[in-house]
Amino acid sequence: MGRLKIERLGGLAGFGLPGSKLRSIGEQDIEALTAADRAAVEALFANKNRPQKPGPERDAFHYKLTRENNGQDETVEVPEAAVPQALKACVSDKLM
Repeated sequence: MGRLKIERLGGLAGFGLPGSKLRSIGEQDIEALTAADRAAVEALFANKNRPQKPGPERDAFHYKLTRENNGQDETVEVPEAAVPQALKACVSDKLM
């Protein structure tokens, strides 16, 4: 199955936006996730062409998830509420 690259974007400070000196990134082996978390990730990629409803909170984070699929990177951006806790936990802030 491979690895999943995770990036947290947005929020009040605009993490990860062009010109930002702070990135919130992480990686996770897909095989290391629970069956429920793997199913949640699969559902996110399966629904990537459907618009995601923004959360009611302002300045909320959203996540960019990238995985390799058939030799090509596949990326989806989703609101924070849709991301399994196991993926959120592997993200750390890095000064660029």
